Amino acid sequence: MGSFKLGKMTLSSLFKQPETILYPTVAKKAPAGLKGHIENDIGVCILCGICEKTCPAGALRVDKKENYWAIDRFRCVQCAACTRACPKACLAMRPSYMKPSASMSEDVFFKPAPSEDELAAKEARKAAKLEAAMKAKAARQEMQEG
Repeated sequence: MGSFKLGKMTLSSLFKQPETILYPTVAKKAPAGLKGHIENDIGVCILCGICEKTCPAGALRVDKKENYWAIDRFRCVQCAACTRACPKACLAMRPSYMKPSASMSEDVFFKPAPSEDELAAKEARKAAKLEAAMKAKAARQEMQEG
C-alpha cells in the first residue's frame, strides 16, 4: 500500500512546479497579511512627533529642530500604530521583506529644505489668509455697528 502512495506522489511531482525557489535569484512572493516594514514619505511628513508618542516599542525618533525622522527597525514590532496615528498619512506598512542587516542601526531620514518657490508660495497663501481674515473682521464690525 505504501508503495502506491509513493508512486502517486512521485508521478504528480514530475508535472508540478517545484516547492522550493532559488532564493537569491528569485524573490519570494509576500504572503497575504504580511505586515512588512514602515516607510515614510518624508516630503509629506510634518515632523509632528505623534508617531513617536504612539509607538509602543519606542522605535521611532522625531526631531523637528534637526529636521529628521528615524526608525530603529530592530525595535519595531510592526503593529502599525504609527501609521494609523499619522495626521498626514505619510507612514505606510509595505508588505515586503527588508534586506538582512549585520549591524543594529537606525535608518535616519532628513526632511529636504523647501525651495525658494515653495517658500514664496507659502508666504503668498499666508498673506491671502490674513487678508481674508481682516476683511471678515471688518465685515463683522460693520454689521455690529450698523
